[in-house]
Amino acid sequence: MTKHGGHPVAVINVDQHASRRRPDLVPDALAELAGVDGLVFQFERTAGDEVQGVCAAPQAVVDVVLRLTRMGGWRIGIGIGAIDEPLPASTRQARGPAYLVAREAIEARRATQSLRLLSALPDQGRGNVGVATYGGFQKAAWYAESALIALRALAGRRTAEGWEVVDLIERGSTQRVVAQQLGITQAAVSQRLTAAGHDELNRLAGLATITLAAAMAWSQ
Repeated sequence: MTKHGGHPVAVINVDQHASRRRPDLVPDALAELAGVDGLVFQFERTAGDEVQGVCAAPQAVVDVVLRLTRMGGWRIGIGIGAIDEPLPASTRQARGPAYLVAREAIEARRATQSLRLLSALPDQGRGNVGVATYGGFQKAAWYAESALIALRALAGRRTAEGWEVVDLIERGSTQRVVAQQLGITQAAVSQRLTAAGHDELNRLAGLATITLAAAMAWSQ
């Protein structure tokens, strides 16, 4: 058993919340996640309302979390660690410790729309253990999970109008151009960016990426 390419990966399990009372959102989720860069295995339906994929890069994990949060209605479980080699053709055929803790993480989120991140190291902390008692990797994983939870909470409060303005700005448009496109004032564009937490969310995304990179580095 080795890590993918000598590096740990993040196995991500996602599960549709209240799927028995809602339409099947898996096709939409798969279409959205197909645009994520930095994947070892593309996301695919694994069982019923569950989707699974594997990320090699911390940035990919953050991208997945943001895309699913924007869609709404998804629980997320993340497992960091090794996967067995040689690698198979798809995530459905793959095995390894990262898969085991990803499953544990998603099971822990069954009653909520929240997020859980666990490591696959043998000494991973269990139960209600304070972060001060963790070893180095456990601290890094706890920080990464905390950053992702905060990112998810802030992104989850962004309105459709907020996403619309942010999308245009992040494609390179100026506030003046966005105002013209939407038929509103520049002041209104600025207000929407502020209400959307544009700067704060970008900072949190950067923090989440850095803490994920640290957590994944600790497991080498």
